[in-house]
Amino acid sequence: MKVICTQENFKKAVFNTEKVTGKQATLPILNNILIETSKGRLRFLATNLEIGVFSSIGAKIEREGKITVPAKILSNFAANLASSESVSLEVSGQILIISSGRYQAKINGFDSEEFPIIPEPKGNFLLLINSAKIKEAISKVSSCIAFGETRLEFTGINMSFGEREISLAATDSFRLAEVVIALNESGLGNEYRDFIEKENSIIIPSGTMFELLRIIGNEEREVKIFIEENQIFFELDGIQLVSRLINGKYPDYRQILPKSFETRVVMKKNDILRATKIAGIFTDNRSGEMKIKINEKKLTINSYSQSYGENEAIFEEDIVGPDQEIVLNPRYVMDGLGTIHSTQVAILINNSHSPVGLKSISEKDGTVEDGYVYIVMPVKN
Repeated sequence: MKVICTQENFKKAVFNTEKVTGKQATLPILNNILIETSKGRLRFLATNLEIGVFSSIGAKIEREGKITVPAKILSNFAANLASSESVSLEVSGQILIISSGRYQAKINGFDSEEFPIIPEPKGNFLLLINSAKIKEAISKVSSCIAFGETRLEFTGINMSFGEREISLAATDSFRLAEVVIALNESGLGNEYRDFIEKENSIIIPSGTMFELLRIIGNEEREVKIFIEENQIFFELDGIQLVSRLINGKYPDYRQILPKSFETRVVMKKNDILRATKIAGIFTDNRSGEMKIKINEKKLTINSYSQSYGENEAIFEEDIVGPDQEIVLNPRYVMDGLGTIHSTQVAILINNSHSPVGLKSISEKDGTVEDGYVYIVMPVKN
């Protein structure tokens, strides 16, 4: 193999693939990146057998070929190259020779035939979604993922499909978040409606979604989604991410999503966030309790600890509905407030035993916005 490419493309390809590799004592080949020429382009591939990443870049190909090299060595070398120089890659036996300006490295490689085959989609894309929308959705629900949970379903993000929308949801049984993304007709693949007749939801591993966030970065672009044979594929700008899906059935969380709320409080997000943080100081542990009391058009937040003392914060706010009193975990409330980006937030309550909802308030007309809800279960006394 002998190819020449730009340094910018070379670095991006390396950095987009090397993160899925790791220390694999039983399968050392998985600590490597496969570099190969394919269909007139230069491809970089990495996998940990759960997630696989392809990154394809344009290059001047003088001689076809492929090799696998240690990801850490390749990444560290690429990171320290001077800018603006082109990069030449040449394979001699089992050695990759990289030259860029004044710098040259010879990296000992391995037989590429040992590298596992990473699946690629066979059909057309199912969905086309703006990267900013899916990035925001993942960021909003990720705080509710149950890490280390024995039930594998709770360790992933549920994606469910509707006629013109998809929903992303996560829960750890103490709180739940759901984001609804509207789909344009142009974003629906030819087989989308046939697919949703057979499959109305899938569970995507959280690690896959975090890797997708990393790949998206701060660039706004279109993301193609393919779903085939219990696998999901994300494709954007020459990068392809593939992952297994989690087997199992996600709980019917919509049963606990209240269809309406008796009491609504609208207040500044920073006020409720500050009061919640202070309440968290005066609790004994991570599962501490703070009481929210609504009466006489006032909202009171207080917490008490036999060890530390007590605190109270009182607000006169826009309150509609009957008086309420409910006990919540302050940490869960803070996590939810952190996902709301409006300056005001709606606190939605039915009674002391039902979930509390947090929603954003429109900056334009002050109405409660649909499309995202964060639910917190009350603490049982």
